[in-house]
Amino acid sequence: MNKQIIFNLAVKDLGKSKAFFSALGFGFKPEFSNEDAAFMVIVDDNICAMLMTETFFQSLIDKPLAQAREANEVIICLSCESRDEVDSLIAKAVAAGGRTPHPPEDHGFMYDQGFEDLDGHLWNLVWVAPAG
Repeated sequence: MNKQIIFNLAVKDLGKSKAFFSALGFGFKPEFSNEDAAFMVIVDDNICAMLMTETFFQSLIDKPLAQAREANEVIICLSCESRDEVDSLIAKAVAAGGRTPHPPEDHGFMYDQGFEDLDGHLWNLVWVAPAG
């Protein structure tokens, strides 16, 4: 079995979240999804997320559920193949209802920008110039 990274995110409206991430080009596996959760494929089958309704997510933990619009515990960072891919995904996120918390940062060897999804989770997209 290949190693995978699968992280879980609580969402207020599963249907709207699926539409948002579909607009960014992420796919879903219906065989691992139901009315409480949707298995989202980000990179092949290696990096995935389980989008869970807040009620279902809360049933799995014994602490209060953090509201990502009020406080952040994590920033999800995805590498991109090019600056254009960063800009394209940011544009898709904004068009689908996300927002950008800061302008792009160009460090010459590295370019990045972040977006906030519909539930306030922070995603950072980064391109690093090939060495050489």
